Amino acid sequence: MKFLDLAKVYIRSGAGGSGCVSFRREKFMEYGGPDGGDGGKGGSVWAEAVEGLNTLIDFRYQQHFFAKNGQPGKGQQRTGKDGDDIILRVPVGTEILDEDQETVIADLTAVGDRIQLARGGNGGFGNLHFKSATNQAPRRANPGQEAVERTLWLRLKLIADVGLLGLPNAGKSTFLAATSNARPKIADYPFTTLHPNLGVVGVDGVEFVIADIPGLIAGASEGRGIGDRFLGHVERCAVLLHLVDGTSETVAEDYQTIITELEAYGGHLADKPRITVLNKIDALDDEEQEEARVALEVAVGHKVMTMSGVAKSGVTDVLRALRTQIDEDRLRYKPVEEDEPWQP
Repeated sequence: MKFLDLAKVYIRSGAGGSGCVSFRREKFMEYGGPDGGDGGKGGSVWAEAVEGLNTLIDFRYQQHFFAKNGQPGKGQQRTGKDGDDIILRVPVGTEILDEDQETVIADLTAVGDRIQLARGGNGGFGNLHFKSATNQAPRRANPGQEAVERTLWLRLKLIADVGLLGLPNAGKSTFLAATSNARPKIADYPFTTLHPNLGVVGVDGVEFVIADIPGLIAGASEGRGIGDRFLGHVERCAVLLHLVDGTSETVAEDYQTIITELEAYGGHLADKPRITVLNKIDALDDEEQEEARVALEVAVGHKVMTMSGVAKSGVTDVLRALRTQIDEDRLRYKPVEEDEPWQP
């Protein structure tokens, strides 16, 4: 399934049915009077967050969602049928934006969250509704309320506990593959990762979710590269894991490039808790590793961790450091398996 995190939809609620002008016409009923029924209510358009979805790809193939109109009223005091509602089922973490792509209408962050996007029109009154002592034969009825038509944007921000940051080829996908059952594409060229990947990792009896996004490059906040498109997926994370390629000759500059782009992106992304790790230490000897670590610590301003995703050295220590930065209510504890007595 192709990953899609932004979609444009066109919605329209149902118009209300018009009221009916009708009079009772029966044999031997001299004073039948009005009996026109009211029109039915138009259908509304809703959005609901559901389980089992992790992309907006469904909205690539269907973009128009029009609810049914209410049926007009009929004689014999019969009310028109209400129009059926339409529900847009979206993944958890979907933001609904107005046409300007800036005004946030709703943020559906939990399963079952619902919001009414367009309300159906009310049905018009039939002439029975206007009967009074002074107007016993009204010949007027109200039209139904008009439909509401809107153009909206759906933007998905993945729900994850940890977000991976780094330049292209910093080893983010390798780390995700080494610590979880996720199998992102891994290669030795930049921008191997084109779409975000999620992986569930476990350490010391608890599990949490890590999001891997395409790498950032200098000028990403101005539209260069593709990583800036996906920075929104790490906005909900509790902590950021910044991986720096230890084999690079400009370790400090690589670190500062990412920090600059986070600050340029805006919001609170640059203020989130962040753990910096020197990656790919398996490709360095002791002297090169020490030199790169010192240079990175000078740029960061405090001690950094070292790790090798390929050799899996230092991976557990990094996971434990991430665990300490995640709130307890976000962690998922593995069920304890009790030893059952042996039976033949």
